[in-house]
Amino acid sequence: MNFLKCLALIAAFLFAALALTGCQQGTHSAAEAMTKAASPAVPQAVAPVPMGAASGAAAAAVKSIHSPGVVATDEQLAAGQCAAKVVDAATGEYLPDPACTPGAADPAVTQENIDSTICTSGYTATVRPPASNTDKVKAESLREYGQVPTKTTEYDHLISLELGGTNSVSNLWPEPNKSSATGTTNPKDAVENTLHRAICAHKVTLSAAQEAIAHNWITAVKDLDL
Repeated sequence: MNFLKCLALIAAFLFAALALTGCQQGTHSAAEAMTKAASPAVPQAVAPVPMGAASGAAAAAVKSIHSPGVVATDEQLAAGQCAAKVVDAATGEYLPDPACTPGAADPAVTQENIDSTICTSGYTATVRPPASNTDKVKAESLREYGQVPTKTTEYDHLISLELGGTNSVSNLWPEPNKSSATGTTNPKDAVENTLHRAICAHKVTLSAAQEAIAHNWITAVKDLDL
């Protein structure tokens, strides 16, 4: 065999080997592609959703302010900034502006000590501010609520003292009365008395009563199933 024939045989051998290798690689790639296409997609990891997240944020608890015997100025309000909501003027059903009067409770009154605080006769007299203090703050509150003073308007605790309410601007508002009223007695007083009796009879918790009356005193008794 001459030299040229040897070179031709070597070249032919190398070409065949390269062609076989390429075919094997192509076959392997095709097989992988088919396998991947047939395999189900693996979902991306998703962080678990906390229980109750879809239900929205829980209602915020009322503010906590200890101010026995004097009105705490815990808010700075402008004249005309607030407006009472009229539900039924004829029956004296008005709600305070929640942005101005959200309600506040005295942290010194707790579920554990109600029998020696709000459920003891004469308790409210020990924490109620004198008229010299409340009259001044009432005048400011009337301006903030855009109301003119009348003899039937009560400067009222949203969460009453007998329910563990506190003396603060955020818990006091000029409450209009029903059109036929001759004094400051209003329909909210009966609601406060009902809730007070329920608390002291341990039919409802202190915090539940406070939150219910701060949210809507008109519906508080019904909301608590009393």
